Amino acid sequence: MRPDDEDAYGFRPLTRADLPLLARWLAEPHVARWWGERDRELESIASHIDSIAVEPFIIELDGKPVGYIQSYDPYLEEGDNPFDDQPFGTLGIDQFIGEPSLVGFGHGPRLITQFAQMMFEEGAPRLIVDPAPTNSRAIRAYEKAGFRPLGPRNTPDGEALLMVLDAEDD
Repeated sequence: MRPDDEDAYGFRPLTRADLPLLARWLAEPHVARWWGERDRELESIASHIDSIAVEPFIIELDGKPVGYIQSYDPYLEEGDNPFDDQPFGTLGIDQFIGEPSLVGFGHGPRLITQFAQMMFEEGAPRLIVDPAPTNSRAIRAYEKAGFRPLGPRNTPDGEALLMVLDAEDD
């Protein structure tokens, strides 16, 4: 299903009732390839429901859940911060489209753009993403949403391409 000009994405807070749906999505090959072992990821996401460092959301399209997105404050992450050179107030985002039938039709850049606008309206000066350098689909989606690459970074999850979008770029 291709997005059209009328598509509006909703972002509602993740609840424990959403965890079985997330478990299904995390097992989908197009998600599992980049997000890792399902049970470990699900436990991590569940821990974010009451977190102050990470804000997890379900992405909705026409009122139906279609994916997951989270914003996080890299300065509140435990351990080494590979993004500590970013301006104070910077937020990171991670996301996936869970429904396989919606992948590859342009939903990613559009929902990322809409979510970024929401984060900027809440006061974030910059957003960062850190896809794997081999995740060309994600990199293209982020570029279409206006992110620009800053270069490689070593993160706790391995090598990543740091990409940024500034509020004034929006």
